[in-house]
Order: sequence, then structure tokens, then C-alpha cells
Amino acid sequence: MQCQPEAVRPTAAHQYTRPSTVERLRAEVCSNGELSFLMEAHDGLSARIAERSGFKGLWASGLSIASSLGFRDANEASWSQLVESVERIVDSTELPVLVDGDGGFGNFNNARLLARKLRQAGGAGISLEDSCFPKLNSLIGERHALADIDEFSGRLRAVKDVVGETLILVARIEALIAGHGLNEAIVRAHAYADAGADAILIHSRKSSADEVLSFATEWANRLPVVLVPTTYYRTPVSAYRDARISTVVWANHSMRAAAAAMRRVCDSIAAQESVASIESHIAPLTEVFDLMRYDELAASEKRYLQPR
Repeated sequence: MQCQPEAVRPTAAHQYTRPSTVERLRAEVCSNGELSFLMEAHDGLSARIAERSGFKGLWASGLSIASSLGFRDANEASWSQLVESVERIVDSTELPVLVDGDGGFGNFNNARLLARKLRQAGGAGISLEDSCFPKLNSLIGERHALADIDEFSGRLRAVKDVVGETLILVARIEALIAGHGLNEAIVRAHAYADAGADAILIHSRKSSADEVLSFATEWANRLPVVLVPTTYYRTPVSAYRDARISTVVWANHSMRAAAAAMRRVCDSIAAQESVASIESHIAPLTEVFDLMRYDELAASEKRYLQPR
């Protein structure tokens, strides 16, 4: 059964309230009617920029958050550091946030604690992958042991029992990453659907989308499908629409763009001992002030600091 957007309930005065972030994320992720896109964010500034660009939802990337904290994407950052980063993202934007929760930082107990804390921090959803703790980034090396299906299903059930419908639960399947093939991915998808997942994220490290599209065909939309086309970025979006994919996640691109830009600027300043040549290539301070809404601060100062 596919999850559906919850109806917006009228108030006693017959006025309609704004949908919650969970309802809005449900409408983005749990639908096969129209392809949606989630943009990576790793801090408040990247979240503001994504919102300004018109995205309707965010992906709080484990890789990007870990990198921004100076850690590797190997569970070096703690679950509490992840929650703190998510809280900053949530505070900086009106967009719903789907959080990359890795494997839940341990067993069922760690996973349900993480989900509860993310809900308290304002997250709208959590994605949990069927990896073993500590995980390693899916695109690095060959060490990608999979969790036992029943054990991971227990993690999903524990999370669902704690958060119910107040947090979207996405089950991320790493079977293709680990080289176990399509049949194993389908078996796991059925088990995770039975355990209460709201959507399935199927991950691949191939340069072609063929295996994830084969999964989508075989799966036949029992639950909505989420893709992360980091390695198969040349695939046209029309292929995902044709396959009735629910959501595409641009999973790490703001962080990578920032890293490349900062490297170029730092190299230039170090070599030239001057900032004159790079000033036209970086954001003016006025843009930063606009993003951070300094105008609102000025207006509030007039309201609250001016004597009557």
C-alpha cells in the first residue's frame, strides 16, 4: 500500500491550516504521480540556498554533514552531532527535511532513539540503510556487509512503533552496492515494506541507471521508489518519469560545489597574496546578507528597540 498525502484538516473557523512538514514530505516522497526532487543540505546556509532555488524538500546528507564537520562518512560523526546539524537546517528553512540516518547508528534501540531525536529536532523523515555498524560510504571500497534481513526489519519496526506517522520512514537497500544483485534487492524490499517502510530507496554505484530501473520494473511500485543518481548522473530525468520513480535525491552536490569553490579561492589567495582577482568570482556580501535576512533584523530593531 502506497503512502498518501494526508488531508489538510479545516479548523473550527472553516479555515485551512498549512500542511505540516511531514505532510509536505509525504506528498513529495510518497507519490508516483509526479517526480519530485530533494536537494542536499548540510548546514543552514546550504538549506537557505536550496530553498531560494525553488526546491520543495531537502536531503540532510550524511556524507555532506560529516564532511562539513571534518569527519569521514564512516559513522565517525555521532548521532547527536547529526541531530544538531539537522536542527540547524530545520531552523534555517521552511522546507521539509528527509534525514540520511545511515543504518541508525547501531541496533533497533539506537535507530529508534535517533528517529525520536530527529523528530524532536524538526526532521520530517528518516532514511535508514541495511548496512552494518559502523557503515562506510557506499561509493568507497568493497567493504559493504549487509545487515540480516530480519534484524534490519526489526530496526524499521522499532522506528515505526516510536514515530508512527509523525516521521516518514524510507528503507534504503544496499544490496546492489554490495554486489548481491536484483533478486536480493527485491526480497529485501518486500521485507522492509512489510516492516512498515513508507518508501524504498534503491542505491547503486554503477555509471548506468539500468539496474535501478530494472528494480523499479520488477518492484512495480508496491511502495514509492527513491533514487540517488550520484554515479549515473548522465541518465536523463525523463527515464525516471517513465519508470514512475517518486523522488530523485541530489545527495551531495552543494557540499562538493562548495569544496571546489573554496579550494580555488584559497589556492588563488595563497598564490597571489591578494583577494583582488577573486572578488568578482565570489558571492558579494549583499547576497549573504539577503540570504540571512538581515532586513528582517533591521525591521525588528525598529519595532522593538525604538522608543514609543
